Amino acid sequence: MITAHVDGGARGNPGSAGYGAVISDAAGQTLAELYAGIGIATNNVAEYRGLIAALDWAVQRGHRHLHVKSDSELMVRQMLGTYRVKNAGLLPLYQQARQLAARIGDVTFEHVRREHNKEADRLSNLGMDENG
Repeated sequence: MITAHVDGGARGNPGSAGYGAVISDAAGQTLAELYAGIGIATNNVAEYRGLIAALDWAVQRGHRHLHVKSDSELMVRQMLGTYRVKNAGLLPLYQQARQLAARIGDVTFEHVRREHNKEADRLSNLGMDENG
């Protein structure tokens, strides 16, 4: 089982946005650090882009079990099916994330407090910085 800590943010919301993801193995060793600037977007769009990046990374490497940790309660609850996706702008990102998760097979989601997501937050800020 690998774990992905994912985060996204926007300075201004909407504003300069980016995402970050830290993927680690069962022993806690970092396998990958992913981040990118995504231009002007909302923090929720950036959160989903971080999730999609982590899911895609896992799919590309043939992983079958992934545990996702995020400080975005909205995204976690939407992925768990507890909340409906009401925002039309998030729906295609949600659908893409569901499709990638289905390709992996066993994907679990956990909401964590912000202080337990510091590395992903650091990377999302690097992504925001890429926008200039």
